[in-house]
Amino acid sequence: MRRLRILVLMHPDCVPPDSTDGYSAKEIHGWKTEFDVVSTLRAAGHDVRPLGVQEEIKPLRDEIESFKPHVVYTLLEEFHYASAYDQHIASYLELMKVPYTGCNPRGLILARGKDLSKTLVHHRRIAVPAFAVFPKNRKVKRPPRLALPLIVKSLSEDGSFGISQASIVDTDEQLAERVAFVHEKLETAAIAEQYIEGRELYVGVLGNTRLQVLPVWELKFGSLGGEGARQIATQKAKHDVDYQERVGIVDGPAEDLAPEVYARIQRTAKRIYKILGLDGYARIDFRLAADGTPYFIEANPNPEIAKSQEFATAAKHVGIDYPDLLHRIVTLGISRAKAGASVG
Repeated sequence: MRRLRILVLMHPDCVPPDSTDGYSAKEIHGWKTEFDVVSTLRAAGHDVRPLGVQEEIKPLRDEIESFKPHVVYTLLEEFHYASAYDQHIASYLELMKVPYTGCNPRGLILARGKDLSKTLVHHRRIAVPAFAVFPKNRKVKRPPRLALPLIVKSLSEDGSFGISQASIVDTDEQLAERVAFVHEKLETAAIAEQYIEGRELYVGVLGNTRLQVLPVWELKFGSLGGEGARQIATQKAKHDVDYQERVGIVDGPAEDLAPEVYARIQRTAKRIYKILGLDGYARIDFRLAADGTPYFIEANPNPEIAKSQEFATAAKHVGIDYPDLLHRIVTLGISRAKAGASVG
């Protein structure tokens, strides 16, 4: 690939240093994705400029005008302190006619709302857990069709934010308490969905129109599950490095899946990617029930792309090394811009 000017957008707190020397594993964890992307693209010979943005659009406009990037690599997961606003940055870049990596605004919106994405996917006869939404300032009453146990989450936050063992509820009293927690602490509506006992599976998809489906990946919970704990991807299980090592939580290729189940999961991930209008790259999350049914849980456009995270490790499993993966993502952003607009 020719030498490019690449502007990398990120949260201001995640602008990485030039080297990891002298930093603890816990400190590095906070900006590992940003460091991996910036350092890898620089090592490949590109002119890379990190930019932290959060409250104002002007710094982005100024950098576009002065730096004149060939492409913007966006690692933003929120803007104005709200995760729901990430699509506005993509929209702004489209208005500025600047190529950018990752998903288009429409796909970001459709995937963001867990209720909307599940409704659209279920309409295409793909299995989803039964669910109900509990808006703020409304009485919590479980619909009769919604059988316990349930898992209660934020309707719009991702990254397992706010999810703990207490998110699994077995009574209506626990349901009311957990919904109140989401309303008060996370300040969003809550969604309660049927708890699927089973395996936690992730499938990466890469592409705009021609799609490549990565191997089925599994979050393996080690010794988690003793003393009544459920094997779920809590915030602690996803982001606490010390806890992961202590319990033995790892991710890797999903093993011991029947070939027809494996193929069904990959085929379903590809369908969901298209149904939700996603492009660039995304991760589709499933719970695999004991009867072999993969239940769609959520879609994650622009998932974490650190070298050690499941999207990159799954790509490496099929021969796509990390620099090649980033270059493919950059190329997809540039080619979409040349095609005229985002898909959909």
